Amino acid sequence: MAAEHGGDDGLRRRGCSCTKDDFLPEESFQSMGNYLKALKETPSRFMDRIMTRSLDSDEINEMKARSGHEMKKTLTWWDLMWFGIGAVIGSGIFVLTGLEARNASGPAVVLSYVVSGVSAMLSVFCYTEFAVEIPVAGGSFAYLRVELGDFMAFIAAGNIILEYVVGGAAVARSWTSYFATLLNHKPEDFRIIAHRLGEDYSHLDPIAVGVCAIICVLAVLGTKGSSRFNYIASIIHMVVILFVIIAGFTKADVKNYRDFTPYGVRGVFKSAAVLFFAYIGFDAVSTMAEETKNPGRDIPIGLVGSMVVTTVCYCLMAVTLCLMQPFQQIDPDAPFSVAFSAVGWDWAKYIVAFGALKGMTTVLLVGAIGQARRYYVTGETSSRDRNKFLVFLGLILASSTATGVYWALEKEGWIGYCITVPIWFLSTVGMKFLVPQARAPKIWGVPLVPWLPSASIAINIFLLGSIDKKSFVRFAIWTGILLVYYVLFGLHATYDTAKATLKEKLTLQKAEEGGVVADNSGSATVDH
Repeated sequence: MAAEHGGDDGLRRRGCSCTKDDFLPEESFQSMGNYLKALKETPSRFMDRIMTRSLDSDEINEMKARSGHEMKKTLTWWDLMWFGIGAVIGSGIFVLTGLEARNASGPAVVLSYVVSGVSAMLSVFCYTEFAVEIPVAGGSFAYLRVELGDFMAFIAAGNIILEYVVGGAAVARSWTSYFATLLNHKPEDFRIIAHRLGEDYSHLDPIAVGVCAIICVLAVLGTKGSSRFNYIASIIHMVVILFVIIAGFTKADVKNYRDFTPYGVRGVFKSAAVLFFAYIGFDAVSTMAEETKNPGRDIPIGLVGSMVVTTVCYCLMAVTLCLMQPFQQIDPDAPFSVAFSAVGWDWAKYIVAFGALKGMTTVLLVGAIGQARRYYVTGETSSRDRNKFLVFLGLILASSTATGVYWALEKEGWIGYCITVPIWFLSTVGMKFLVPQARAPKIWGVPLVPWLPSASIAINIFLLGSIDKKSFVRFAIWTGILLVYYVLFGLHATYDTAKATLKEKLTLQKAEEGGVVADNSGSATVDH
């Protein structure tokens, strides 16, 4: 269908060499004149990309064909469940649990895991419907192209990539810390101190870099092979987690649970916002839909099953840790290792460190694979129903945001919730009874629509009210960089590609129509 790279017509395909045409093959970048013309057309091109939506059929067929590679369908729900467990259970539970229990929530950290787990589970339900309806490797980017268009998909995908990069770096750095514990060394013994750099950037970690490189090689070798490695590593990891829970409970002291919520309810939600990091990774599983044998059955079972197992493990490990030691004495860097040493089982720290290394390795592996890849329906919803939907959705978003902001700014008040929560509830009721569902899901759908998606919006936005200011600053800076890149390059690349695709469709359609006419007239057929 598409012309080979460098041809005069059709789509120009990016290659793997280092020439300009491989990075910027689109028409707008073929000359300085073309580029300047494209920049002048930025406003109109931007509106075109804002208003245009991709079709699910395009994502499933054309986008997949454009990649030039057909992925083999080798994965089952069993593979996906273990990919999910391997993607999620890593450094979060082995590091963040102790840090949050000591500094923010105390023994009530288990409630924080429940809150963040529920939030993650609601997101999983929504991800699952998209992954089943559009079983392609693009994941969130493909779903957003269909629902919100290229621009929102680009911004979201850029931030998801940042999530993978930052999360992978954090996990790899923790890998070095537990590796050092396994060898009875301090983590700094394996790091290079660059004194001329700032304090936050001066501790260089060559081991972490090496681990990331090796993991990327494993990911490139193939998904099924990676699945086998992940499966074996995750089983070993689960055995270690069971050891921590069972052995830890034998050293439990219920006196450590007397002061269950030393930092109050606010501390519970503050920890929940941070501990959501411990659940990051489930979205990577949805990017494997193209390689799944039966997406309609395997993806829901794999995603939901992995999240249930993960949440139960997290809660049990949090309870175990806070029963072994008073929360004030929990070590923020290696909580479980130090806890076992404190109760006289110094040898157990090696098992914990080994398990943590296994867990973090699988997190890095699934993250590397992932990087490589609500309810309005275009054309099926009337303008009136669409406008009603947008009004109710706007009210749900506004009331959820107002609740989160009120939580962040007003420490003791409650009057605001008496306003924002009823607005959220009534908006959801309005969407349920006043906006008809235009189309039932083809294979698998989110249950309790619109209640479950609306609750997902409310909980996720509410947790944002417990995140520190620096996180929002970093998000704003990165998004600003993405916007600059989009205006200068991304917008014009997607615009050119969309127009070339449309032209190619029309050409093929005319050729097919010409062929039919020629056949009926008895003349020579058109060769296409």
